[in-house]
Amino acid sequence: MHKPMNTTILLVEDDPGHARLIEKNLRRAGLSNDIIKFDNGEKVINYLFTEHPEASTERSAMLMLLDLNMPVMDGCQVLEKIKSEADTKNMPIIVLTTTDDPREIEKCYALGCNVFISKPVDYEKFSQAVKQLGLLINVMSAPEVPTDAEHIIP
Repeated sequence: MHKPMNTTILLVEDDPGHARLIEKNLRRAGLSNDIIKFDNGEKVINYLFTEHPEASTERSAMLMLLDLNMPVMDGCQVLEKIKSEADTKNMPIIVLTTTDDPREIEKCYALGCNVFISKPVDYEKFSQAVKQLGLLINVMSAPEVPTDAEHIIP
């Protein structure tokens, strides 16, 4: 286990405004973690399973903030892929999305998400919710994920 401050945050969000707001409020909550942004699900899957820039035998703690409604590959598909692979199944995934549909919430938990947060529509409430999320992330520990693409089956 790595200390929380060593955990890389993978932010998967197709709305650039939401991505900026999320990062800004995580920083306001005192997070200094590396944040790597992806604007669709396919890009984060490629990053994790085929294009990891730090391909080595090292391991890195990662946590994902995942939107559901994205082009190319949606959040549920990303969640299903990550949770089905032995090397990534324990990565904490926080779904952060605009939907509050009970069926979607149930589906995400069934697929293995760790936390489901509905984004408030109101700007101030959204900012406050992300800031509180940042406080949670600040005290969390994440398991290590191999950074060697050869050890992960695409």
